[in-house]
Amino acid sequence: MDWYWWVGAAFLLVVVEMVSLDLVLIMFAGGAIAAGLASLLGANLIVQIIVFGVVSTMLLFALRPWLLKYLRHRTPLTETNVSAQVGRSAVVVAEVTEDGGRIKLVGEVWTARSAAGQRFPVGTDVRVVRIDGATAVVDAATSHNTSTGPAALA
Repeated sequence: MDWYWWVGAAFLLVVVEMVSLDLVLIMFAGGAIAAGLASLLGANLIVQIIVFGVVSTMLLFALRPWLLKYLRHRTPLTETNVSAQVGRSAVVVAEVTEDGGRIKLVGEVWTARSAAGQRFPVGTDVRVVRIDGATAVVDAATSHNTSTGPAALA
């Protein structure tokens, strides 16, 4: 097979990898580049396929785990969805008790209940200490609550 087919396959694998971001297809792209080099050096199709398989496997099992560890270590954890709400301030829009109520949190109205049996009248500033399902559990905004992040969701 001509070398440019291997390079074309590598390019296609890189493009698809950009969508998946799993660092799997990029390893096969490396194997395709190696097979393309083998083709350029005059290797027959069987040798090219073997080079593709061996290099892809080596990259997949040797380089990919290291890259994943490196990238995860260097990328800060960004809280998203429900876990991003923990620790935020909110305003009570319907009195909150341990039985229920409503708060305005980041522009949206949430059902809420108090964390320690307190009563919060309308207009009170509160802080979200955890999320239970679709209900925000809140405490007084003035308390120094350290329950933030995913651990507070448990």
